[in-house]
Amino acid sequence: MKGFMYILECCDGTYYTGSTKFLEKRFWEHQNSIGANYTKKRLPVKLVYFEEYERIDEAFYREKQLQGWSHAKKRALIEGNVENLHKLANCINATHFMNIPLDSARGTLDSTQGTLDSTRIKPVP
Repeated sequence: MKGFMYILECCDGTYYTGSTKFLEKRFWEHQNSIGANYTKKRLPVKLVYFEEYERIDEAFYREKQLQGWSHAKKRALIEGNVENLHKLANCINATHFMNIPLDSARGTLDSTQGTLDSTRIKPVP
């Protein structure tokens, strides 16, 4: 069964990431205080981004991936800013510096360019 990963922007500017089989119904639930406790306290919420998957478990996996992202990285995804998305993907955790060459001129980790699969991405107008 089809599934969706979605991002809501709360009234305080924070993002809530979730997954569901029924996007419109779930958004209605969030707006009417039937959704998550997090969004109940931050109404109104606005649907700012979603991705569609063939299976709900894929959407759930993607939700868990994005929940670990920073606010800035989520914003880059929402805005479709692939360049910033790649920059924000650089890990700055000290344990990850081992055996990874640093770009001494900028003091940042080297990264390889990837591509964003735009077939599943549905920015919300």
